[in-house]
Amino acid sequence: MPPLSGTTIFTAWTLDVPAVVIVLALGAAYLVAARRQESWPPGRTTAFLCGLATIVVVTCSFLGTYDTTLFWVRATQNTVLLMVTPLLLALGAPITLLMRVAPPKLAGWLRHHGRSPFARFLTFPLSVTVVLIAPFLIIYLTPLYALSLDHAVLGGLVRAMLVAAGFLYFYSRVGLDPTPRGGSHLVSVWISFTEVVFDGALGLVLWLGPLLAPAHYATAHPGWGPDPRTDQIIGAGVLWIGGDVAGLPFVGALFVRWVRDDEKRAKQVDERLDEEIESGEAPAGGLWWENDPELAERFRRR
Repeated sequence: MPPLSGTTIFTAWTLDVPAVVIVLALGAAYLVAARRQESWPPGRTTAFLCGLATIVVVTCSFLGTYDTTLFWVRATQNTVLLMVTPLLLALGAPITLLMRVAPPKLAGWLRHHGRSPFARFLTFPLSVTVVLIAPFLIIYLTPLYALSLDHAVLGGLVRAMLVAAGFLYFYSRVGLDPTPRGGSHLVSVWISFTEVVFDGALGLVLWLGPLLAPAHYATAHPGWGPDPRTDQIIGAGVLWIGGDVAGLPFVGALFVRWVRDDEKRAKQVDERLDEEIESGEAPAGGLWWENDPELAERFRRR
């Protein structure tokens, strides 16, 4: 294995056949479906394709070439697959697109099961918080990490699990696709802060705790990189800080959606008031929000 340098970062590519095949299949299916929708937003298509591109990058670039050689490379790969890839995929609203192009019978089946008690349980705020936090805890605090390094098939399944868990979380919190329960922007913000706390806790455990997979890295260590302890400390920093930085775009998108929803709500209230004034049903006196059924209790005079 050649030393990882500024040159090999761009030249050390490998071919992960299963990942490439899945990406091509999903990308082709999405593009065909999007072309059948005249008004499908191009931004959603771009987001989804970028999400698929990140899968290719982390599995076929130097991140895929050195993912069993250096701890910090594997940590970077896992962070992207859990926090970046699923967010971009969710911003592409693939469930909405699927339901628009699916045959009526399949679309009805999806709607029915999408509102089932199990679906409501999975998208409950506490449930999706666990879904986001649990994968890293399971990977790094159990023997699964060492096993995934030595068994390529298991490593591929772990990567798929990370994308699936991240997508379930972002699908339920972004809100572009239909979900079985309404989402609260404030709850999503608090969940994001909870995830930051757990990232920090895991980072500290890996930084100060025992070496993971010491037998594997003793054999795989290339002799030119950082020693195993330094390598794991760097990886702990990637999981801690990198995970938080990777979550910033979601927080930004969340606040943008929050503002847009507030603007939409204000516009609806204004339109309703205009209709009441035109029809002569407007209240005789007082401020408009004192007569709004949803806001009257909050702003009533004491």
